[in-house]
Amino acid sequence: MVRRDEIRPGEVAVEPPAATDAGLVFIGRIRTPWTDRMDCPRQGRRDGPVCRIELFAPWDGGLDGLERYASIEVLYWLDRSRRDLLRQSPKSDGTSRGTFSLRSPVRPNPIGTSLVTLVGIAGGVVSVRGLDCLDGTPLIDLKPDRCGFTPLAPRQPGDDDVDTGRAGVPPA
Repeated sequence: MVRRDEIRPGEVAVEPPAATDAGLVFIGRIRTPWTDRMDCPRQGRRDGPVCRIELFAPWDGGLDGLERYASIEVLYWLDRSRRDLLRQSPKSDGTSRGTFSLRSPVRPNPIGTSLVTLVGIAGGVVSVRGLDCLDGTPLIDLKPDRCGFTPLAPRQPGDDDVDTGRAGVPPA
């Protein structure tokens, strides 16, 4: 388990540049049972506790239609995460990997995402199961689960690139 501000063997930290180019607007707060990183699950579970996503006005007016989806994607700002590690040792075994190959909350821009089960919507509060963030985490956005969403655009060449298995990515 990661301890606060710990640098493990094999990890590399850098001095991040000053933030000057983003203008994020937090549209709400997430309410979960966890107040400490040591207690928070590493990945959300669909059978986890019901958590509340409280949207601020006027953003609560944008929830209309969200109830049609069984699953939604929640994007949030991991405001209590470090932002300086290039390499991390997730198993604390001395081996390390690049930050972008991990789902760790420690990242230059600590944006968290969870695919959650929608439990219900009452006013500006969305109840869900499957979150893995601390109580009070700032909310960035909510989106329907992309697997349950029908795209409006017609299919395009390359949508099903069988050579790579990755749409839109040319073979190496």
